[in-house]
Amino acid sequence: MFRLMLVEDDIKLAALIQEYLSSYEFNVEIIGRGDTAVAHYKATEPDIIVLDLMLPGLDGMVVCRQIREISSVPILILTAREDMFDEVSGLEQGADDYVNKPIQPRILLARLRALLRRGMGKPSAQNALLTFGELEISKTNRSVHWKNEASSLSNSEFKLLLLLAESAGRVLSRDDILKSMRGIEFDGMDRSIDNSISRLRRKFNDYDSEKIKTVWGEGYLFSPSAWE
Repeated sequence: MFRLMLVEDDIKLAALIQEYLSSYEFNVEIIGRGDTAVAHYKATEPDIIVLDLMLPGLDGMVVCRQIREISSVPILILTAREDMFDEVSGLEQGADDYVNKPIQPRILLARLRALLRRGMGKPSAQNALLTFGELEISKTNRSVHWKNEASSLSNSEFKLLLLLAESAGRVLSRDDILKSMRGIEFDGMDRSIDNSISRLRRKFNDYDSEKIKTVWGEGYLFSPSAWE
């Protein structure tokens, strides 16, 4: 049985979701305000969170960011907002999935199960720290150190760097990266990955693009030896 924290102020909708998911493998607890969600998460540490954005007390974006600062718990944003900017912002704040209302209950169930499967592999003490020369990436506390100094990365930058590092020596296409990070396919126009790569290169003085290489026509490659 998975413990799910549903942060939703629409009482009727919350009750419907609770009833449906409780028929499967979820124990659902409803929180109706944004300003109590973070404290409740700390007290109960549920396995997964479904989070509305338009909440009384505290906006869902802020709730998402505050929880992500202390935990890697899977977060699915479920909202009536349909602005693409909100979707991008939600994912950059640390959400793992973003779904617009209304959604069919069985699709919500499938999304939740997919997020839980993705997070099943808890890092062991052996692989919780990735080290490449002077670069250290900690999965446990989601931190990065470069030349013995802490690096300031946004959540999306951390996720991208970790994805590249875990695939060290293998080329990842833009499609691979977008599917892994945001669950969408590359449409040939999206420049968000290229922009994030450029920011990572600047932060790690990779001005010759040797640490994170561009493989023309294919994608990006994290070069382990270049971090020495």
